[in-house]
Amino acid sequence: MRESGEFRLRERTGAVAQRAAQEVRAVLRPFTIPNGITLLRLALTPFFFLAVVSGDYRLAFVLFLVAGISDAVDGLLARWLAMRSLVGQYLDPIADKALLVTAYVALTWPAAGAVTIPIWLTVMALSRDVLIVLVALLLYLGAGIRDFRPSLWGKSTTVVHVVTVALVLLANLVAIPPEYLLVCFYTALTLTIVSGLDYVRRAASVLESMHDARQG
Repeated sequence: MRESGEFRLRERTGAVAQRAAQEVRAVLRPFTIPNGITLLRLALTPFFFLAVVSGDYRLAFVLFLVAGISDAVDGLLARWLAMRSLVGQYLDPIADKALLVTAYVALTWPAAGAVTIPIWLTVMALSRDVLIVLVALLLYLGAGIRDFRPSLWGKSTTVVHVVTVALVLLANLVAIPPEYLLVCFYTALTLTIVSGLDYVRRAASVLESMHDARQG
């Protein structure tokens, strides 16, 4: 009986050590091909900003397209080549958010006479991002939760924001009916509000469940 208990203890200790070793390898393996592509996308962001504010929408559209393709490629390579890393898990969404925030800000105050993103949409989008950061910080400090995955609402909002940026860039190159832009703007606004509220609701539910578990 004693030998059985010692065996189970060694087994659990070995499992913990193995998980710890995997985490250490993940931290020490930041320089992968997918992470390099992500860094390239992050490096494109200031050039995209300069292209927009200087009125070079053709270059801005090309850079935005390249960034979008690189986002898909680094994710596929990370899975196919088994090169997922802890650094990549944080770096990829940071690069995505940096590009989108930069695009919204730049396209709200571009060159005179250009098609713009309404300031009310930009303010709402940035407010949602700030809200999500604050809630994520609360989850981490209050419950130690670091991995709070986006919901379908959140993913849909990101897609619509990307489409909005691409459509506004195109509208500065070719004629696009204003009605299409308005539909895109109001869809983005609606999803921004809904996804922000959904994020808060999910976070509150997680915290409440943890509180109930401790009380029980």
